[in-house]
Amino acid sequence: MSRFGNEVDAETELDKNVEGRSQSASERGHLGTEFTERLLPAEAFSLLGNDTRIDILQAMVDADADEAPVGFTELFERVDIVDSANFNYHLQKLTGHFIKQTEDGYEFRHPGRKVVSSIFAGTLTDRAQLGFFPVDGSCHACGGDLHGWYVDEVLSIACVDCTTVLVRYPFPPGGIDERTPAELLQAFHHYVRHHYCMAADGVCPECTGPVETEPIRDPSEANNFDVTVEHACQRCGYDLQSSVGVNLLDNAEVLVFHSERGIDLSTEPFWHFEWCVSDEHTEIVSEDPLRLRVTIQCEGDELHVVLDETLSVVETARREHLTY
Repeated sequence: MSRFGNEVDAETELDKNVEGRSQSASERGHLGTEFTERLLPAEAFSLLGNDTRIDILQAMVDADADEAPVGFTELFERVDIVDSANFNYHLQKLTGHFIKQTEDGYEFRHPGRKVVSSIFAGTLTDRAQLGFFPVDGSCHACGGDLHGWYVDEVLSIACVDCTTVLVRYPFPPGGIDERTPAELLQAFHHYVRHHYCMAADGVCPECTGPVETEPIRDPSEANNFDVTVEHACQRCGYDLQSSVGVNLLDNAEVLVFHSERGIDLSTEPFWHFEWCVSDEHTEIVSEDPLRLRVTIQCEGDELHVVLDETLSVVETARREHLTY
């Protein structure tokens, strides 16, 4: 599905972007974004509220429109409709925002591909439920066994004995289809870890807009954390809250520290580490300026990571060959 390998005329594309701009990005102090078209949400849903238009999007998938433009005739033959004029009417309704017309035919624009992915992967249409199933690992609070369950498009992992919830996060229903419990948990780990890492890097997992990250000293009682990290997208309003530690999952020093001790943080489920799902190993070492320290233990050694008010790492230190 990737279009990264397609060759384009870079000079032509640059000319298109520059044309018509009266002020450069550098003069404005930010990127000179100019929206050539912006649909209201109701208009976007209205355009998609027709079976023929959904069939056209499906036909484009079947015809590999991600690889090369698809001609009008081929699309028409793939859609169950007799009247070509009626077909063209619905095709034109999609053209411009969801798909685009080129000299060689029709291809997806990003919103169209996003819609197709959501609809045909079941994100917008399917509902699923999965009863309790065992999860490898143990509770950090009491040492009890873990189990997971999936209800209302949310996957939860908690302790069987003390009911402590280690992680609860929305997960598309397509993620549980045709997967064993082990495969499901590995997919869930990658999905959630990716979201947290993107948000910590200032990129919204939902719309790729700018994310502001802030440690909150007075979190709600529901999460039981003294300090909660809040990631808020400034574009779409996406909001993600977490412990402090989980924001270090892709930190180079943390990755190397575990790798040297035989642990791959990219594959080991993050809920296996107490510093990720609890604030037991997080402490406030300075109020003004705010400094937070996360103590990460592994194989008898410790890594101390100090973060500032923006959750940027400002200091690390190791203590090795300790006994607990």
